[in-house]
Amino acid sequence: MMPEIEDQVEDAVVRLPGMRVAYDGAAFDESALAATWTDQLQGWLNQAVAAGIAEPNAMVLATADAEGRPSSRTVLCKGLDDRGVVFYTNYTSSKSHDLTATRYASVTFPWYALHRQVHVRGEVEKVGVKETAEYWAQRPRGSQLGAWASPQSRVVDGRRALDNALHGIERRFADVEHIPAPPHWGGWRIRPDLVEFWQGREDRMHDRLRYVRNDDGWHIERVAP
Repeated sequence: MMPEIEDQVEDAVVRLPGMRVAYDGAAFDESALAATWTDQLQGWLNQAVAAGIAEPNAMVLATADAEGRPSSRTVLCKGLDDRGVVFYTNYTSSKSHDLTATRYASVTFPWYALHRQVHVRGEVEKVGVKETAEYWAQRPRGSQLGAWASPQSRVVDGRRALDNALHGIERRFADVEHIPAPPHWGGWRIRPDLVEFWQGREDRMHDRLRYVRNDDGWHIERVAP
């Protein structure tokens, strides 16, 4: 590492305890909430897009394996309606193994620049074949080829192995206009039982409003920051 970079890294570490951002978001109370969690999430997502947030549909997916060991990673939300939020992946991936074992997950939309985040948690289900095919048809050809080529989450023998796998898939589908979705690839839907909207406020007295589902439907609750 270059000396000047080492100095910068050391300085950053020393200053970590003092690193903080003053959140000055407007008041966010129950009267501001939309009638449904779906409308509220779509509204905040629209505002994130309008604000120029990079990849506003990115969300941190948290899962646990059968032994309760947690994992998290960033995925992209590719579906949102009253049934839940949807992302797509390889069904042989680590995350899919976790979801198959526990049938439960959470995601968090981290809109740091807006001092906002949204947390969604609930049971999961696989997206239907028809819905998956409709989304697959919208993906760029390169992304389709990558989904066929990558043995997601498996150990590989260097980058060359991945490049060779992709070249092989490119040859396989060279004369195919419409590449089909791999049988091991598709969507997961999180069907929420809780959706929390978090707005940063001064003095760390943040607003946290939740839509919580019970036997009677959805109700709103506020929790302390």
